[in-house]
Amino acid sequence: MYRYLERRLVEHLREFLRRTYGLESANIVVEQPPKIEFGEYALPLAFELARKLRKAPRKIAEEIVAGVGAIPGFEKFEVAGGGYINVRVNRAELAAALAADEEPAADVPTGKVLVEHSSINPNKAAHIGHLRNAILGDTFVRLLRFAGREVDVQNYIDNTGAQVADVVVGFLHIEQKSRAQIEALAAAPRFDYYCWDLYARVSHWYEEDKSNLQARLATLHAIEGGNNETAAIADLISTAVLKHHLETMDRLDIEYDFLPRESEILHLHFWDAAFTKLKEAGVLTYEDEGKNQGCWVMRRAGTVAEPLTRGDTAEKITEEKITEEDQKVIVRSNGTVGYVGKDIAYHMWKFGLLGRDFGYRKFYRYPNAHDCWISTTEGEKDHPHFGDVAEIYNVIDARQSEAQNTVIEALRGLGHGEAADRYTHFSYEMVALTPRCAAELGYQLSEEDKARPWIEVSGRKGFGVKADDLLDALITSAAKEVDGRHPELSAAERAGIAVQIAIGALRYFMLKFTKPSVIAFDFKDALSFEGDTGPYAQYAVVRASNIFRKGGLDPESFCRDAANLVSKEEFAKYLTGESGNDIWELWLTAAKTSYIVGQCIATTEPAYLAKHAFQLAQLFSTFYHRYPILSEADEGRRTFLLATAAVVRRELIRVLAAMGIDVPPVM
Repeated sequence: MYRYLERRLVEHLREFLRRTYGLESANIVVEQPPKIEFGEYALPLAFELARKLRKAPRKIAEEIVAGVGAIPGFEKFEVAGGGYINVRVNRAELAAALAADEEPAADVPTGKVLVEHSSINPNKAAHIGHLRNAILGDTFVRLLRFAGREVDVQNYIDNTGAQVADVVVGFLHIEQKSRAQIEALAAAPRFDYYCWDLYARVSHWYEEDKSNLQARLATLHAIEGGNNETAAIADLISTAVLKHHLETMDRLDIEYDFLPRESEILHLHFWDAAFTKLKEAGVLTYEDEGKNQGCWVMRRAGTVAEPLTRGDTAEKITEEKITEEDQKVIVRSNGTVGYVGKDIAYHMWKFGLLGRDFGYRKFYRYPNAHDCWISTTEGEKDHPHFGDVAEIYNVIDARQSEAQNTVIEALRGLGHGEAADRYTHFSYEMVALTPRCAAELGYQLSEEDKARPWIEVSGRKGFGVKADDLLDALITSAAKEVDGRHPELSAAERAGIAVQIAIGALRYFMLKFTKPSVIAFDFKDALSFEGDTGPYAQYAVVRASNIFRKGGLDPESFCRDAANLVSKEEFAKYLTGESGNDIWELWLTAAKTSYIVGQCIATTEPAYLAKHAFQLAQLFSTFYHRYPILSEADEGRRTFLLATAAVVRRELIRVLAAMGIDVPPVM
């Protein structure tokens, strides 16, 4: 409702400017006053108009206040300071609308949105860094769906890259295992853990003798060529690891619709089709001399950077390529296409610009019966329609900004500027560990390490936190708290609550930091029941539920009836004046859920939602301690206070659900 009132305010202001000054204003800034006593909105508009109108800002503000007229839902306009305009809403009307859960429909853009996230290299167990990507991506999907958008969720699988090749090298050259032996290992539990250790061993093997890198080159060529024993083993390994990744993410209630694989981009000749279009449009040129002799490169001069894959920073094949390969090189002199080239073809398919399609088959069924599909050369006839979308959001870490920009530049060069404008790189920074967390996980730290603010993880070195290990450790820690607080519950009930608290703690911790922030993960900080944490927000809902339980009331039905139980006159009575300001701040914050969701989508920053959840939980905690609801003697006021608790509980549950967080029955 808060968002709706803001739009109404802006529309009336635009009409006033047009009518009074003959001005068209596309962007009218609306701010929020620093204190609730000043109103619900603040307008710096007069300062922006001062130069155009050649008047003092305060004079303009006075003219606006005098001439804008009555606006439904608003009570008063006031000039403040040198020209600010404070705007007050009709508190009773807004509260009644919020109690009735009235949220006027907003204009929803047409077309499907594609969110690609996770994209873990299928060569070893998922780690803590992958969890940040997946949680950010899944939350953004939930935000878009909250806003009414149709969303496809994709998880790109680089099953032909260097990381998969390295594990194949480990099995064939270090362990010298047969295909049958590898298949038996792949069928055993925690095969992804086995590959984690093997991947680190392969890295050491390369370091021991640089000539061993030739095994990687040969393996890569065999995998890309397909239809051979090495390619079959790579497919076996990557498929088995991928299933483990899906199971890991399923623990966090993270689902995917489609898994496009790089192998199909190669075997279905997506790149060949894209290459032809890129050459015809002059986007790519052939280099006859210089360091990129024999290569096809982008026209625009680029910066020197290493080639990347979605899941991790790729390891360089030779030291020579580290210094000589420009990231603008799309096809290398040996004829192989780099990651960026394949990505250009993939994104042309996403926008329906390639003229080709994948084959599809069902790959994984979630407990809720939702099917996840995977690409194949020849698939099932009946399948959902993927690709051909209106907007794309790629959740990929900040190290890959240059690669993402190259894809966007290629789309523009092909004449698809509108598509390029609707392509967003959802960038974020890495996850590290606090020294305390690393020590708790059993890593030996030097004195220098202990003094650092965070310890960087490295899958290639085998140093890091596997996602499942992290989840298990969080659940174990949460279980100790739950067991101590609620011995009266059954073991199964306590276990379920521990999972909800642990998942809530992890998801909230990953979301509360803004995307450009490096996260230093810490068990104690994440699982705290106090402060800016998931359990604190969950606890606010549990507290609200307990009020109704003790009063013999159902919070859900009470919330549905709240608008009828409290009249507008009573809302006005209890929400006006100084005594009503603190409770009104709680109502106003609860009214901002849709506004905050819109802000998160517009800025691709889910951290605003976590901040909103924390603020709402904080304000409710103050309310809870200040007002003994069930002992309130005045029946009318008691009903109003219960309505307050019911509405805040409802909005907190919605906010946490948008973050992928469930609320347990007790804490």
